[in-house]
Amino acid sequence: MANEALDQASSGTRFRTTLLTIFAATAIRLACIGLYGTLRYLGRLRKREVSLRLALDAMRNQIVARSLFQGLRVAVVGCVGGLALGMGPSHFIGSMLYGVSTLDPATYGGVILLILLVAGCASLVPALRAARVEPVQVLREE
Repeated sequence: MANEALDQASSGTRFRTTLLTIFAATAIRLACIGLYGTLRYLGRLRKREVSLRLALDAMRNQIVARSLFQGLRVAVVGCVGGLALGMGPSHFIGSMLYGVSTLDPATYGGVILLILLVAGCASLVPALRAARVEPVQVLREE
C-alpha cells in the first residue's frame, strides 16, 4: 500500500524526467546530424581547392590537418555559444531535475565532447577523400 502511494506520488516527476530526457536526446541527435551534414557538405565543396593545392605540391597531411582544424574551429565556436546560451535559462528546469544540478560539468563536458567528436569525423572524412584523389582528374571534371 505504501509503495503504491509512493509510486503514484512520484509518477508525475518520473514522466517529466522521461520527457526531458527524450527531448534532450533528440536535441543532441539533431545537433549532431546537422553539424555532420553541414561540415561534410562544406568539405565536399572544397574538393576543387584541395585539388589545386595538391597540384601546386602541397602536402596531403597538411591539407587534412587544415580541414580538420577548420571544422573543429566551427564546432568550438558553436559549443562556446551553446554553453553560454544553455547556462542562462537552466535555472528554470532545476525543479524538474533529480540527482543532477542544472550546471552539471559532466553533462556539459560530455555533450561538448560528443559535438567535437562528430565535428572531427565530419571534417576528416571528406578531407581524407579529397587528399587521396588525383588533382588532374578533379580539375578535368570541373
